[in-house]
Amino acid sequence: MRTLGRVSFINCDPVFHSLGERWGILPAPPAWLTGHLLRRDCITAPIPTADYAKHAEDLHLIPDLGIVSNGTVGSVLVLGNRPVESMRDIALPSDSSTSISLLRWILKERNLEPKLVEMGPDLTAMLGSCDGALLIGNRALAASMSNPTMVQLDLGAEWKSMTGLPMVFGVFAARRDSQLNAIRDAHKEMSEQYSLFLHDEDTKSSVIEIAAETIGFDKERIGYYFEAEVSNVLDEQSLDGLNRFLIDVCGLEGGARWISLG
Repeated sequence: MRTLGRVSFINCDPVFHSLGERWGILPAPPAWLTGHLLRRDCITAPIPTADYAKHAEDLHLIPDLGIVSNGTVGSVLVLGNRPVESMRDIALPSDSSTSISLLRWILKERNLEPKLVEMGPDLTAMLGSCDGALLIGNRALAASMSNPTMVQLDLGAEWKSMTGLPMVFGVFAARRDSQLNAIRDAHKEMSEQYSLFLHDEDTKSSVIEIAAETIGFDKERIGYYFEAEVSNVLDEQSLDGLNRFLIDVCGLEGGARWISLG
């Protein structure tokens, strides 16, 4: 009842900064959070959008919050030593269903048919077996910094180019049988924390500094990531992008279904 799931990447740091003082926090890779949520290990969690589509009969979405890019995302990347069009095979990570679903859709739309091979998210091992490697989160950020010439495709930028819409990689979800008061409290505190990040310079500086220390980047790069690449707010355009992904890519008839917190 007092535990919030969170992605174990920095893309949700602005939402969860300091909430550990009042809530239990359960960090996990995106795809693992879906299982935690379904097993009632947490009251809510940011899960892969594709996982929500798969479990929409058991889950509903919490408004206002998500993991969103409006173009280049910087942390969902295909890397390799040849263009995507020339890749014979691409290694897929085991820790995110949304990025895999999105990549499959992009490849299909571009009439590309590389062999897709799932394996652990280790760049060296992935490229030892395949021409390309899909990485997400902190690993993708680190790989792009260390190997900038290997970045062949940013999936957020490609989705934006193809649809004209933001890409919602993660959604905040809760079980349909959860207690409304607990969800309402969680939504209120997460939203307030994100608002602090946006509007209070001390809070923003603290979040950026901690995130930079966590993954060993300079603060300027992390500041740019939060400013220009990843957002945690669902605006009207993001909702359009979310429903486009759910309907066209995941085949979820009717798109997103929301809990009423009124």
